[in-house]
Amino acid sequence: MPPVDSDGLLAPGWVGSPASAATSDGAFLQALLDAEAALTRAQAELGPVPAEAAAAVAAVSAADLDAGAIALLARDGGNPVIPLVARLTAAVGEEYGPYVHRGATSQDIMDTAMMLVARRTLDKIVEDLEHTARELARLAADHRDTVMPGRTLTQHAVPTTFGLKAAGWRSLVLDARDRLTAVRLPAQLGGAAGTLAAFTAFGTEHTQALVAAYARELGLAEPALPWHTLRTPIADLAGALAFTAGALGKMAADVLTLSRTEIAEVAEGAGGGSSAMPHKANPVAATMIAASARRAPGLAATLYGSMAAEDERPAGAWHAEWEPLRDLLRLVGSAAGSAFELAAGLRVNAHSMREHLGLTHGLIVSERLAVELAPVLGRARAKELLSRAARRAVTEGRPLVNVLDEEPDLKDLDLADLTDPTRYTGSAGALTDRALERR
Repeated sequence: MPPVDSDGLLAPGWVGSPASAATSDGAFLQALLDAEAALTRAQAELGPVPAEAAAAVAAVSAADLDAGAIALLARDGGNPVIPLVARLTAAVGEEYGPYVHRGATSQDIMDTAMMLVARRTLDKIVEDLEHTARELARLAADHRDTVMPGRTLTQHAVPTTFGLKAAGWRSLVLDARDRLTAVRLPAQLGGAAGTLAAFTAFGTEHTQALVAAYARELGLAEPALPWHTLRTPIADLAGALAFTAGALGKMAADVLTLSRTEIAEVAEGAGGGSSAMPHKANPVAATMIAASARRAPGLAATLYGSMAAEDERPAGAWHAEWEPLRDLLRLVGSAAGSAFELAAGLRVNAHSMREHLGLTHGLIVSERLAVELAPVLGRARAKELLSRAARRAVTEGRPLVNVLDEEPDLKDLDLADLTDPTRYTGSAGALTDRALERR
C-alpha cells in the first residue's frame, strides 16, 4: 500500500493516488528544496556563489527535514519557507549557510515550488487523459453504428449512436489535454519587491541571465517579469484544471444516468459494493469523477479571486492559493485516473439501447415522419395526421407504424423504413469518423 496522507480518510477519490503522492507535504517540501537548490546552482553558474555551496544545498532532501515541525513553525511567519530556510541553513553548515536563499524572498520559493508540483502532477494527469482518449476511441469505433435513444431535457428525442456519444467524450478529454499542455508554468524570481535588487547587491551583473539560469535548472518557463502580483500562471492553471474536471464530469454524468437499473445501457467494469445491499454494483469511478467535477469550480473561483492582489506583494492573496491549488491538482489527478479506469472497463449493452428505441412506440422518429409527409400531404395536414396517430399509438399501446398503416393516404409509402429508428441517425457515423481523426 502507498503511504496515505493523514487527511485522506474523507477523500476516497484521491487518497493513495499518484496525484496524492505528487502533492503531499513531502512532495511540496521537496519542491521547496528543489527551488532553493536551483537558485544556488544558478548563482554558482554566474559566479557569485561557490560551486561547493550549490552542491551542499542540493544534497539536502525532504527526508532530512521534519515537515511537521516546519508546518507548525510556519504559523509564526505565515509561510513554510521561513522555517525551511532556517533548517536548510543549519543543515549545510556555517561555511555554506550564507549562500542559502541568497537574494530571494519567500514568495519566490513558494511560487516556484507550486509550479514544480503542478508540472509533476500534470505529467501524470496528461498521461491518464491520453490513455482515456485511446479507450474512448476504441469504444467509439466499436459502437459507431450502435443506435440508442438520444435524450434532451431527460426525454427521448431522436435516435443517436453510442459511438457518437463516446466520440464526444473523447473530444472533451482531448480538449482538456490540450489546455493542460498549453499552460505555461514559469519560475518565480523577483526578490523582496520584484526588482531583483538584492541579487545585484550580492554581485550578479545580469539579473535576467540569473532568472534564465534559474528557470533552466528547474525545467520551468522563464518569466518575462516577476509575477508576485501578476497571477496569470495560477489563473491559467486553475482554468485548465477546472475545465478538465468538468470535461470528465460530463462523461461521468452520462455514465451515471445510463447505468441506472431501469436504463442499464452501460455499466462500469467493476462496480463498488454497498454496506447494506449485497446486490449493488455501484458506479464508483463515475461517482468519484462527478464529485471532483462538483468541487473544482469553487476551488478555481478562489484562485481567480486571488488575482486582485495589492501592492508589489500582497497580504493574504497568494497565501489563499496554496490549499485550493493542491486540492484542484488532487481532484483532477484522481478524476483523470478514474476516467481511464472507467473508459477501459465500460460495458455497453447494445441490446438495451435497441430495446429502448421502442419505448415510445415509434414516436422517436416523429421528426423524420413530419419531414417526409409534408411534401405528400401538405405541412398542416401532415402535422394533424401525425398528432392524431401519435395519440392513438400511446393510448392504444400500439406501434406507430401499425397505426399509420391504417391511413389510406399513406398506402404508397414504405412505413416500415420511415419508422425504423435505426434508419434515422443522420450523420452520426460520419461525425464519429471525423472526431476519431483527431489526435
